[in-house]
Amino acid sequence: MSIGDTLAEARRQAGLTISQVSQQTRIRESIVRAIEQGDFSPCGGDFYARGHIRSIAEVVGVDPVPLVREYDEEHPPGSMRASQIFEPATPIKIREPRNFHFGRVLAVALLAVIGFGVYHLVSTNRSQQPAANAAATVRPVTTPKPKVTAKPAAHATVPKGETIIKLTAVTDCWVGFNSPNGQSLYQGTVAAGQTMTWHEKHPVSMVIGNPPGVKLTVNGKAQHMHTINVVTLNINPSHSNPVTVG
Repeated sequence: MSIGDTLAEARRQAGLTISQVSQQTRIRESIVRAIEQGDFSPCGGDFYARGHIRSIAEVVGVDPVPLVREYDEEHPPGSMRASQIFEPATPIKIREPRNFHFGRVLAVALLAVIGFGVYHLVSTNRSQQPAANAAATVRPVTTPKPKVTAKPAAHATVPKGETIIKLTAVTDCWVGFNSPNGQSLYQGTVAAGQTMTWHEKHPVSMVIGNPPGVKLTVNGKAQHMHTINVVTLNINPSHSNPVTVG
């Protein structure tokens, strides 16, 4: 029995529809249907296909390890194109910054000028009023206190040429690390509630099977991935901004 037949039969025995599997795995229905028919081309590459197989198998109640092993036997390493490593299955839409309206700036500046004029007029009128009595009022001379400038709290330093990657799983999530030439460095499922940390000194691509189900920081900076599909992050410790979306 093929991988697709095994997953389809397990889904039917579990009383689930393709739509329900799609909702629980966050994998599009068309991809789930294609996998059950033995067509893995819509997955976008071997690493994505393995992640989809694991996610679907866990939902329908079968062991994903034999299925992934069978997939590796049918699709030996090296068959995946280099471009597939650095391209996510679904393009990520990046919001364009909103234009800053010059009219608003002008209105704020005008209000500031009017406020200063009113304050100056009131201060002048008060200074010209006669004294309430002839006695001179002696005001105590106060010595201004030196201002104390609070120093910002120092952030945790990251060793030069090294990237610290910290991932906390909200739900179970498959994670993989690959070298730039496509060699698999790490593959595994991070269980819900588990936190893992990697220290990378060389460029790698990080594949995340369930982006909405994780909290990810790189060198202490939170990474927000606005997609429900598998995503690939290119990480280069030698760059000032080490993370780019493939």
